[in-house]
Amino acid sequence: MRLQVKGKNVEVTDSLYRYAEEKLGKLDRHLNDATRLELELAVERNPSIADRQVAEATVWTKGPILRARESSDDMRASIDLLFEKLERQVKRYREKRQRKQSARNTHPLGEEVRPVVADEGDPVIVKTKQFAVKPMTAEEAVLQLELIGHDFFVFRNVESEDVNVVYRRRDGNYGLIEPRG
Repeated sequence: MRLQVKGKNVEVTDSLYRYAEEKLGKLDRHLNDATRLELELAVERNPSIADRQVAEATVWTKGPILRARESSDDMRASIDLLFEKLERQVKRYREKRQRKQSARNTHPLGEEVRPVVADEGDPVIVKTKQFAVKPMTAEEAVLQLELIGHDFFVFRNVESEDVNVVYRRRDGNYGLIEPRG
């Protein structure tokens, strides 16, 4: 596994790089097919944020891309928390792959395969919500987003007549999701 470490508002020292390499290198024994791991270490400049030392990782595998983000008041502690989160994701990924492989191996062609019931770790839709999608501009949608206090807002764009989504970004700005024709 290739490890790439970047720093944002922080200098990545040799000791910090070695610590990250030692800690995150343990994932390699669980994840044989990982090709690259990118770690970004950052220090938030906002003094009102208590946990300003942020570690964010992206792991490219042959299957899904695994991502995690953790923060604390110490960079090494952030890396430790990040490792724990990534390790849980890797174990879940491996278990799913093993279940798929064993299901493929135990069911000969022609045998009826019953649908798999979701395991405890699998995500499940627990609530469905329906609402009217009102036509408005993106700016009006941002105002609605602020009023309701959610992280995203679905609306019908008056200019394109398509359903769009505005969302709050981590940096405090807003994003707009528009479907492609």
